[in-house]
Amino acid sequence: MSPSTVPEPSPTPDQPPVVEPRPTDESRPVRETRAIREPRPPREYTPPKPDVIRADDDSEDALPTIYLKPGEADRILVGHPWVYESSVLRLTRQAADGEVVQVKDHRRRLLGVGFYNSKSKIRVRVLSPNRVEIDEAFLEQRIAAALAHRRRFLPEATSFRVVNAEGDRLSGLIVDKYEDVLVVQMSSLGMDCRKQEIVRILERLLAPRAIVERNDMGARKFEGLEDANGVLSGALTDAEQAALPVRLNGLKFEVNLVSGHKTGLYLDQQPNHAFVARLAKGARVLDAFSFMGGFALTAARAGAKSVVGIDQSEEAITTARRLAEENGFAAVCTFETANVFDWLRARTGIAETGPETASAAPGAVATDPAFDLIILDPPSFTRNRASVPDALRGYKEIHLRALKLLAPGGILATFCCSHHVDAQTFEAAILEAARDAHRLLRRVAVYTQSPDHPVFPSVPETEYLKGFAFEVVGA
Repeated sequence: MSPSTVPEPSPTPDQPPVVEPRPTDESRPVRETRAIREPRPPREYTPPKPDVIRADDDSEDALPTIYLKPGEADRILVGHPWVYESSVLRLTRQAADGEVVQVKDHRRRLLGVGFYNSKSKIRVRVLSPNRVEIDEAFLEQRIAAALAHRRRFLPEATSFRVVNAEGDRLSGLIVDKYEDVLVVQMSSLGMDCRKQEIVRILERLLAPRAIVERNDMGARKFEGLEDANGVLSGALTDAEQAALPVRLNGLKFEVNLVSGHKTGLYLDQQPNHAFVARLAKGARVLDAFSFMGGFALTAARAGAKSVVGIDQSEEAITTARRLAEENGFAAVCTFETANVFDWLRARTGIAETGPETASAAPGAVATDPAFDLIILDPPSFTRNRASVPDALRGYKEIHLRALKLLAPGGILATFCCSHHVDAQTFEAAILEAARDAHRLLRRVAVYTQSPDHPVFPSVPETEYLKGFAFEVVGA
């Protein structure tokens, strides 16, 4: 072993260990130093925005402000005008019922301005997404825009709906034009408070002979409003109010401005009367739920071989008979007063009633097909979602019975005016009836409400009328 590899002797018990001296500061190697960073200045503290805004955060001259709860702003952002009571977080200061307020989300973003009503579950009806003054000029601009829409899409109509509430971004206001007479309905307090301004606007835009109010709908009760009927402007004789002559699709009709349905007449089917009539030439036609014969008379003019109209209102049937004579179709049209369900049951040989009659009972006797075109235009079978199942049973039953009366190659034109039953659900009920009736249906047309009842897809309540035409395909 070389001397360099000889290990140092271990200390003995009598000999202390050798301790190396610690290096001094002068003997330590000098390390490379890094640059010293300047200390960062402290960040300025910004407190988070509160979810609830104090009333004194809004200037004294601002509109009263309603703040919505988190998650409640989305409907308003896409154009729905109703702010429900349950959506309100707080109101910054007291607002009078009917006053204009502004609506913001819980983070203070403006959502719009509209009419306030503390008595209604619809606490605010938004009229504009912008902070604008809701005055007579604003209302006139909106009504003029609605009128321009009708003149564009219904250029030949002389009677039509001028304003359709939410469909024209004027929640709570309906205006119908019957030739040179206007009928108004105001279902919101904010609109009712501005009745005189609205009358002046209508006089300027349309120069009507008279303006009548039919403010007797049930919705006014929810706004804390009393019924109000009468002539607001111009003059009408008692006879004119009871039976005002009008023309729909060029045919003579009449409107009862005092006690007629809605504002006096249904206008939402006017184009569909003409569309369905194209299928009527040479056909034996049944117009079920005929009312005053809108579909029946239009089908007769289109060349139907015969037309039978059924409705349970004796008054409506009496009017339909008279209108058939006045239009020159008395020889073609027959009208009967009857409950449509009972009338169909009697002619399909099924006497039972109730949900079980949605499909033919064993041994039921069916009559020979009697019609080439059957039109079903019933009133709404449901006013709320809870009764939709019952409504669907009713729809299925009338379609089952109608299909049994329809000849091979015949056409079923059918409508549903319930907002709570969408088109897909309605069609499914029809197809169930067709299955039970052993009929194969070919869809040949899809219908919707008249252009004077505009639809905003972001406001589902504006769409309610849907319809189909089906051809019965032979074996």
